Amino acid sequence: MKKPLAAVVLVAGMLLSGCGTPKMSVEESCKFLNGDTFVPSGNQQQQADQIAKHYQEVADKVAPEVAEPIQKMADIMKKVAGTSLGTKTAEQTRQLSEQNNKIGEVCK
Repeated sequence: MKKPLAAVVLVAGMLLSGCGTPKMSVEESCKFLNGDTFVPSGNQQQQADQIAKHYQEVADKVAPEVAEPIQKMADIMKKVAGTSLGTKTAEQTRQLSEQNNKIGEVCK
């Protein structure tokens, strides 16, 4: 009787933790980020949208220590993509740089 309960607990835990998709370790995440060669295409607005989506996909894969700043970068780029020209403000550029620096601190 204990084995089915253990299986139910395991499945429930996997569902609660994102369908069982394990996140990368910090080391794996940093290696992945260093090798990331994503290059957007199109006009500035299209590029901003592609970058936002790419950041979101990456944030979903990597360790929480780097996922948090990447998620913030994705959120910023979503706002940029929502503008008529798809250009960053000076404040958005500063915020992106700040988040990038946080990633750099983790991935020394």
